[in-house]
Amino acid sequence: MGELSVRELPLFPLPEVVLFPKEVLPLHIFESRYRIMLQSVLETDSMFGVIKWDSSTKNIANVGCCAQIIKHHTAEDGRSNIITLGQQRFQVLEIIRSTPFYSAMVSWISDDNVDNLQKLDSLKDSVKEALSDVINLTGKLTNTQKNLPDKLPNNPMELSFWIGAHLGGPVAEEQQRLLEERNTYTRLQREYQMLDNTRKQLAARTALKESFPDIKEN
Repeated sequence: MGELSVRELPLFPLPEVVLFPKEVLPLHIFESRYRIMLQSVLETDSMFGVIKWDSSTKNIANVGCCAQIIKHHTAEDGRSNIITLGQQRFQVLEIIRSTPFYSAMVSWISDDNVDNLQKLDSLKDSVKEALSDVINLTGKLTNTQKNLPDKLPNNPMELSFWIGAHLGGPVAEEQQRLLEERNTYTRLQREYQMLDNTRKQLAARTALKESFPDIKEN
């Protein structure tokens, strides 16, 4: 990511989209201002910031994730399809300009050091168990074979980012909270609570389905 802890970074505000480190995000670039941004970042280090845009308040979030372009294709009409990979999180210090595209001075952020690694590792195992149960119970309810990814992160922080990125449904607000959290244990604990609640709901529905197989769920 470079040696500087503070730098200017072009921003790509997106509604209902939260990028996490090491996650892939494909984007379709068609607005003229973002075509200009794309050309600019491709001429430098292929980095820009993905940040959540609140369409109701017309404000951008304070924390986002740097995206690195790993593939790009521009059509004859000037539109581009790009594939990006989430890098380090950043905090917006100051908006430098808003036209033709947003650009800000940002500082890189990371999680705080963990004092009790054994406690963190135990929580990580509980989270993975809850995640596995949710996957299995979902498979039973839908009569499909569902498995955890082979390359599920084992590092607690990376696992917490992976889970945050793969939450189902309209959950951008919760994802933003998880992205902004700077304590790995707290982030994993929040995710465990969500997974455990989901697990209990799915277990109840599965028990109902097994007891009354002829009843169809809405």
